[in-house]
Amino acid sequence: QVQLVESGGGLVQAGGSLRLSCAASGNIFSINAMAWYRQAPGKERELVAVITAGGSTNYVDSVKGRFTISRNDARNMMYLQMNGLKPEDTAVYYCNAEAYISSYDVSDYWGQGTQVTVSS
Repeated sequence: QVQLVESGGGLVQAGGSLRLSCAASGNIFSINAMAWYRQAPGKERELVAVITAGGSTNYVDSVKGRFTISRNDARNMMYLQMNGLKPEDTAVYYCNAEAYISSYDVSDYWGQGTQVTVSS
C-alpha cells in the first residue's frame, strides 16, 4: 500500500501565499501522475493541477498563473505553490497519486486532505 500525507495548509489573507506538500510513503515501485484536488463546502471535488511522471503539468483555468505544481521523485514528494490566493480558493486540498506497488499492480491513492482558508 501507499500512503499520502498532505501538509502546509492554513489560514492566509487574500493575496497571500501557501505551499502545500504531499509526502508519499509505503511500498512504492513507481508513481505515475500526481495531482492536487480541492473540495469547497457544498461543492464537488475538482481537479486543481496535475503533473505527469515526465513533468508535464496542467491546471484548472481558475488557478492558472497563480499556482505551480511540482514533484521530487527522489523524495517521493509533490508540491503546490499557491500565490495570489483568493477567498474562492478556500477548500480542503487533497493529494492524489497513481502508484505502482509492483511492475503490474497500480492503484489510485488519496491523502486525508489539508484545509486552506483564505480570508478577504
